[in-house]
Amino acid sequence: MNDESNRAGPAGRPTELTPMPVPPPDAKARSGGGSGNSMPVRGRGRTGNLPVELTSFVGRRHEVGETKKMLSASRLVTLTGIGGVGKTRLALRVATDSQRAFTDGAWLIELSELSDPELVTGVVSDVLGLRNHTVDAPLVLLTDHLADKDVLLVLDNCEHLLESVAALAATVLRTCPGVRILATSREPLRVRGEAVTRVPPMQTPDPDHAPSLRGLPGYESVALFLQRAVAAVPTFELTEDNQVAVAQVCARLDGLPLPIELAAARLRVMSVHQILDRLTDRYRLLTGGSRAAPDRQKTLRWSIGWSYELCTPQEQRLWARLTVFACSFELDAAEAICGDDDRGGDLLDVVSALVDKSILIREEAGDVVRYRMLDILKEYAQEKLQLTGEYPNLRRRFQDWYQELITRAAADIISPRQLHWLDLLDREQPNLRAALHFALSEPDEADAGLRMAVGLSPFWLSRGYVREGRLWLDRVLAAHVGESGADLAKALYLVSLFAGVQGDVAEGVGLLARADSLEDRPGDTSMRALRGFVRGFLALYNSDSVSAVMYFDEAIGAAQESEGADFFHVVSLLGKGLSYVSLGDASKARVCHAEMLALAGALGDFVYCGRSAMIGAWAWWCDGDRTRARAVIEEGIRLSTRADDSFGIGCSLEALAWIEADHDPGCAAVLLGAAAAIWRNVGGTMANYLTGLSYHSDCEQHARRVLGDRQFEEKYQHGSAFSVDNAVGYAFDIQPAPAKKSPEVGTLSRRERQVAELVAEGLTNRAIAAKLVISQRTAQGHVERILSKLGYTSRTQIATWLVEQRHQQNPDPETRTHHS
Repeated sequence: MNDESNRAGPAGRPTELTPMPVPPPDAKARSGGGSGNSMPVRGRGRTGNLPVELTSFVGRRHEVGETKKMLSASRLVTLTGIGGVGKTRLALRVATDSQRAFTDGAWLIELSELSDPELVTGVVSDVLGLRNHTVDAPLVLLTDHLADKDVLLVLDNCEHLLESVAALAATVLRTCPGVRILATSREPLRVRGEAVTRVPPMQTPDPDHAPSLRGLPGYESVALFLQRAVAAVPTFELTEDNQVAVAQVCARLDGLPLPIELAAARLRVMSVHQILDRLTDRYRLLTGGSRAAPDRQKTLRWSIGWSYELCTPQEQRLWARLTVFACSFELDAAEAICGDDDRGGDLLDVVSALVDKSILIREEAGDVVRYRMLDILKEYAQEKLQLTGEYPNLRRRFQDWYQELITRAAADIISPRQLHWLDLLDREQPNLRAALHFALSEPDEADAGLRMAVGLSPFWLSRGYVREGRLWLDRVLAAHVGESGADLAKALYLVSLFAGVQGDVAEGVGLLARADSLEDRPGDTSMRALRGFVRGFLALYNSDSVSAVMYFDEAIGAAQESEGADFFHVVSLLGKGLSYVSLGDASKARVCHAEMLALAGALGDFVYCGRSAMIGAWAWWCDGDRTRARAVIEEGIRLSTRADDSFGIGCSLEALAWIEADHDPGCAAVLLGAAAAIWRNVGGTMANYLTGLSYHSDCEQHARRVLGDRQFEEKYQHGSAFSVDNAVGYAFDIQPAPAKKSPEVGTLSRRERQVAELVAEGLTNRAIAAKLVISQRTAQGHVERILSKLGYTSRTQIATWLVEQRHQQNPDPETRTHHS
């Protein structure tokens, strides 16, 4: 989380009349994790999430060209090969070079950190921005989303999840004609239509007949060694004195990129000749004096072993211990779990040494640093760890650390540190899953699993991870069949809510009754707050808003008497306000909204203040104050954007459509389409509740009546094609309808019209330049002239103008050419 998000303290929270200064929707505050293969930035745009390369890409020209050619001919290409041969780097380079060809972008799905086959589809959906709340099969929802998309999916490190990945790939390819998949795996997926190419090692020189000093860098392995050598020792250069040693190092390592990078990193402490001597000794040991070279898998293993042996005992010990993490980690977690209690202060130095030796990869995630280890290095060190007997104790420390982390996050989820906790738990999801798996695999740890799932529920609800939340709650409850207790009752109440959110209201009511039968502590105010909160939402989902208000009041009263019930207090105020919206009571809804802003704002909340904006805006709109209603909505969109909450943005867009209907029906139609796109991705009972309100149908009917069915559908489809970011931009760009006549199409030159069409498709200046083979500056100049000629101030206005021009030129949709 950046510094700005820390400034929202109790005194700085806005009222609904004084919008807080928040960065614009495209600000960096919404960015997710750091660079690198394992932590792609989560984006909601249309260009994808491919990470920026932290080190230069060397060679592989032939492999890149061949893979591109295969990808153009086959919709599934799998790059296979041993670990460390460079499959991921090759896939990312091909994807980066090819992403312009995919209208909906190229997306990296990193699977190495996932061990649960049931979560494969969910992880893919999450990367694509789908947080669907429904009970429908995840694969059906994913294929529905991808059915009309033109997209490249990069499924990285599939070998340990082959069956699940193969099933997903086969279904997606069969039902989504615009999707292509580039996979990396140590073995093929074995899906019909799969094209498989084995990634070879890099070219190496003949160690006995090394080429000239000038010709040696032409070998890919040598070029890689030299680039990484200069990164380690900036003064390093290839000379006549070291050229033979460099050539022999690359040949000894069989041209495998990972061992070459490990060797180059050693130049910080030894010369290239010393590196060669040590490698030669190990090579003779490996081959037993035979002239026959070992296979490359053995070469890889002994080169890693060589790096391991060159580490100090402290470095070896930490390298092995760090394999307890399922994904990247931060320094405080490493110190608590892997550090020696009597020498904790040394750990940072040891971590730094492992980074210098290329064992750990340092990544920046917002304003924190995380570290990760390549899978092949982790596998080697895990074997070493098993030999030490330390693994059981490390696993226990790992679980204890993450259980404590969850407890702290749950207590602080409504606070000025809310975004910090949400982002941190997002980054830690693979480790959290590993901790839950461990708790469920050990009979003595089942209670810990129960507490962790309960503690993670506010995070799952706030982030929209409803399906995963219900999965884990179901699992921990299954481990406690026939038992009773407070934690079990909490889990049952929460899983009943998750079922209701997914639309499985009858199941939710049944689970609620089971929870009531276990709850034997009537004086526990926090339990009463939870029970009233859950009962209120289930009543709301059952269209019983009167009962919902009563239950929410019960929850609010109990939360006021209880410590640590802020989450239930805030969200019950939200539910109560929604109940009054459905009852048509604007006065009471406005009071709920004001109370919620006063409480949640003082506590430092972003998520639920953003979601509540539609309640306050609706109330002011009902009173005829459109200006104030719009101000509340705009503030809500800002807060939801800061929280990366597409559900909250959808609520605000939906309400903004109602507000704009009388003033600008065309704008309302676009907003309804934009909200509908979010509801398709989110789904669930609450989306159905909002679109089932009379205000939604009244808005649509009025816009259709004024615009006519054809123009309404065109504008609606225009909005439904928006990304979430584009929809936010549109909401802030809405201007009063111009009094003057809309500019004619002849106002623009032929080239300007081409550029305008690409602007309407959502392309950036850079993408337009690539598409038209012009410079980025030229593309920018065209866009600026278009805005000037049309008298507009935003790219969204250009897109809207084009829609109007198409309708005027050809009002018959049957003969009109489709434009995306």
